[in-house]
Amino acid sequence: MKKLLFFLMLGPLVSFGQNYSLISKDINYFGKDFFRLEGTLIPDSLKENRYDRLPISYKEIVREPVWDLSKSSAGMSIRFLSNSKSINVKWTILNNLKMNHMAETGIKGVDLYFKNKDNWQYLNTGRPDGIKNESTLINNMSEEMREFKIFLPLYDGVVNIEVGIDSNSVIKKPLKNRNKPIIFYGTSITQGGCASRPGMAHTNIISRKLDLDCINFGFSGNGRMEQPIAKLMSESKPLFYVIECMPNMENQENVTNKTIPLVNTIRENNPEAPIVFVENFIPTSPILDEKRENEIRGMNLALKTEYQKMISEGYNNIFYIESKNAIGNDNEGTVDGVHFTDLGFLRYADFLIDKFVEFGLIDIK
Repeated sequence: MKKLLFFLMLGPLVSFGQNYSLISKDINYFGKDFFRLEGTLIPDSLKENRYDRLPISYKEIVREPVWDLSKSSAGMSIRFLSNSKSINVKWTILNNLKMNHMAETGIKGVDLYFKNKDNWQYLNTGRPDGIKNESTLINNMSEEMREFKIFLPLYDGVVNIEVGIDSNSVIKKPLKNRNKPIIFYGTSITQGGCASRPGMAHTNIISRKLDLDCINFGFSGNGRMEQPIAKLMSESKPLFYVIECMPNMENQENVTNKTIPLVNTIRENNPEAPIVFVENFIPTSPILDEKRENEIRGMNLALKTEYQKMISEGYNNIFYIESKNAIGNDNEGTVDGVHFTDLGFLRYADFLIDKFVEFGLIDIK
């Protein structure tokens, strides 16, 4: 009877405690030299930490909240090839953050995908359990070479990450993706709040669907069309830019004063670069909150006015996206009336891709 009780108590640990109980002892771990870091254009040598989103030189240039948020690894992933029968991961995070409206798997977990023919297919999520984490993500695979991608935490920083494979297997760094990236600049939504896991942020969804890098300059509460970020973005040559800053712009005056200067700064190095502006979403509460609805519509009108001004003044390759039905028309795409659930992110990613095709910015075969 005592043995039976012991195994009944152990059962839940085996079923749900994958982070530790299923990890084999015959695993070798490999670091940064054996996988390709994607979702950043900034060389490691210019960063304080490899998984930061801004160069160390910007620490004294941007506002402190922007710098702190840039330590989160939103939009980054690691990609590698392996013939291992299992894929394991160890990762150390910076802050061990928690929020009351976002799953910890999205804040500081990692997501494993593999290349199934021409599509990236989800396999499993490494669930965080503190600063230092370890997880077996997949086991019992046939021994053949496959391509894998692991998306990094959205709202916490990564100090270090290592991939574990069977001791008799190999791991290789794949060739670089030669497609030009898309650069996104925006708010908490851009950063990935409140996706249940990293792969469900819309920049990561779009990255998989289009098979290109998406660079994520989403800064929660602090996506304000600021000049230092515009200057940094201008130093790259992306496929195009997507500006999703409206939820953080606060008022019409800021929109009026910052929109065209943002474009001008980007255009100093990229005179013909396509720039896409996305207007503010109408959250669920303004359906009955008339004051808030008027504020948002006023800010959108200010953005549309600046857009029309640029068009009339001869600016090329400037695009404007109205946000109506961007996450559906049933009001079920958010966790709190503002931040997206996975459903909202999936809908929004598809919505944006359709607009990119409509504008002629991408060609889906």
